[in-house]
Amino acid sequence: MLQSEPNCSRPGRGSHVMTTVLIVDDSPVDLLFARRCVEAEGCKVIFASNGREALDIIAQSRPEAVLTDLQMPEMDGLELVQRMKRVQPPTPVILMTAHGSEDVAVQALKAGAASYVPKKDLQRDLRYALRNVLSAAEAAREREQIRSILRSSENYYLLGYELNGARALVSHLQDMLAQMNLCDEVGRLQVATALTEALVNAIDHGNLELDSRLREGDGRVYRQIGDERAKTPPYSERRVHVTARFQTDLATFTIRDEGPGFDPHTLPDPTDPENLLKPSGRGVMLIRTFMDSVSFNDRGNEITMVKRQVVRGS
Repeated sequence: MLQSEPNCSRPGRGSHVMTTVLIVDDSPVDLLFARRCVEAEGCKVIFASNGREALDIIAQSRPEAVLTDLQMPEMDGLELVQRMKRVQPPTPVILMTAHGSEDVAVQALKAGAASYVPKKDLQRDLRYALRNVLSAAEAAREREQIRSILRSSENYYLLGYELNGARALVSHLQDMLAQMNLCDEVGRLQVATALTEALVNAIDHGNLELDSRLREGDGRVYRQIGDERAKTPPYSERRVHVTARFQTDLATFTIRDEGPGFDPHTLPDPTDPENLLKPSGRGVMLIRTFMDSVSFNDRGNEITMVKRQVVRGS
């Protein structure tokens, strides 16, 4: 709701080319279920049974995204993510997490994975994760590799309920990170994921006051209530304020909504791997994993995120 629907086609010369997603899993049952979920989004699916096989397929087929299990023989999901950092151009990786793999999932996110979806919620949450990751990756592919003499910049943005407004803003901020040479492609994709999560929280949960539990099932009630509130005062009058400060060695993003706020102390502990599979706090978990510093104001309607310069080795 208020976000573009997932679309696994990508622009081609005079037509649309179907996006290819590589699914990596050694379980035939899980592989079949994941395939159905991905194909339901209109994507083409190719398969690998372990990380080693996946690397060969990635080199040959160049999929737009990889959806991988963590626990596999020969080469597991963590090593696959680590090895994929050497592949250019980078391919975004979404993890399929299960009970018992929480610690490894956290390591894989820090190593370069773009997002994660609990296996038990794959049918419900894959659409959201796939849409965000593919959108950010597409923006990264389209972005020109420009290095400028810019040393510092501060910009202020006012975001309402414009169609694709959040996506356009995240893409623009990725361009700024590239211009300042603050992150490599993997880092910019991770920052894009964190910014998207923070903007969705500000718009949906802050200004529209939507309960995340309404997203259960097919999410129709969640979208319907959100669309109605976006046209009804006081929700329709609220805006999201975004300030982005760029320096040669760090970027600071402050996002403030005009909602009632919340108590930040009630958020799940992001250092506890058991919280990885819980639906609440998933966005904040990703934000805290991908950003170097995260803080909230006392009212809970403003988040400040800091990303320091890191250029990963080959």
